[in-house]
Amino acid sequence: MKKVWMSGLVLAAGLAYAGAASADVKLGVAGPITGANAAFGAQLTNGAQQAVDDINAKGGVLGQKLVIEQGDDVSDPKQGVSVANKFVGDGVKFVIGHFNSGVTMPASEVYQDAGVLVITPSATNPKITERGMWNVFRTCGRDDQQGAVAGKYILNDLKGKKVAFIHDKTTYGKGLADETKKVVNAGGVTEVLYEGVNAGEKDYSAIVSKIKDSGAEIVYWGGLQTEGGLIARQMHDQGVKAVMMSGDGITSDEFAAIGGDAVIGTLMTFPPDPRKRPEAAAVVKEFEAKKFNPEAYTLYSYAAVQVVVQAAEAAKSLEPEKVAEKMHSGMVFHTAIGDLSYDKKGDITRPDYTLYTWKKGDDGKITYFQNN
Repeated sequence: MKKVWMSGLVLAAGLAYAGAASADVKLGVAGPITGANAAFGAQLTNGAQQAVDDINAKGGVLGQKLVIEQGDDVSDPKQGVSVANKFVGDGVKFVIGHFNSGVTMPASEVYQDAGVLVITPSATNPKITERGMWNVFRTCGRDDQQGAVAGKYILNDLKGKKVAFIHDKTTYGKGLADETKKVVNAGGVTEVLYEGVNAGEKDYSAIVSKIKDSGAEIVYWGGLQTEGGLIARQMHDQGVKAVMMSGDGITSDEFAAIGGDAVIGTLMTFPPDPRKRPEAAAVVKEFEAKKFNPEAYTLYSYAAVQVVVQAAEAAKSLEPEKVAEKMHSGMVFHTAIGDLSYDKKGDITRPDYTLYTWKKGDDGKITYFQNN
């Protein structure tokens, strides 16, 4: 009787293990799927989905398949918290996102309390990784890093030009403008105008008039592509000759779709184009076959999934805290955007921002080209 009971116990344990081994690993992808910033949400979602497809085709992670659960935060902090709570309730243990810094920060606190690991492909505000949280990482750089590149360019390459700083009052937009302003001010240059505008508006003629009156020759925009495109267009319409400069928040062809010819000459900071990396060649072909341009944060999202999977395999565990330990260990991850490793804060140890200029290409399309 005892032997029969033991055999039953072993069988039950075996079935339980088999069930666990075949269970899906839920991977949350959060960003603005709808709304003004949906182009960026598409980048995050498409990048993560392609990575999941490629990884599952090779057997998944630790014998389990990855499945994506999508969350639309509409670039709104409150909605981001709602998405985070839903992910937690649904048993998601790993999240790729969010897109906006102002959404990532409150959502990441929900994830920390629930034991969920989050890796953002795009949220660049320094405070995200300065809060001593075990569960927060990113595959992108920080605003103090790209602000330093932009600020030095203004001081050295645009020496003597009058500078205005305009931002959208968000955590990202104001933060990026302030980081760039900090470098410019430290270099002995005082701006002729510093103003915040409300995101989501259509008419920016009032701020354009102030820019015109200030005599600014460089307008540094801290914000995203929609408002940036509108301001560029309205500057052009009012005869303002100032050159716009901005950061990674305008890294979408929507910027040109909105601003038209007015965006030609705009300067922008972003890392070296990940689409041109040899590590990304096969993935880029997959996207091209699907008629999707993997610009900006698409490959950063793809890389975020790769990091999670490689860390889990190294840890031989899908427990988020054990995966995070591997990510903090200095381990090198081989990704579509190159080799990455992390410091104790959750920042990549390879910040690499450079300058781009928006131009009209040989095909007549206006897009961004990396400066030589």
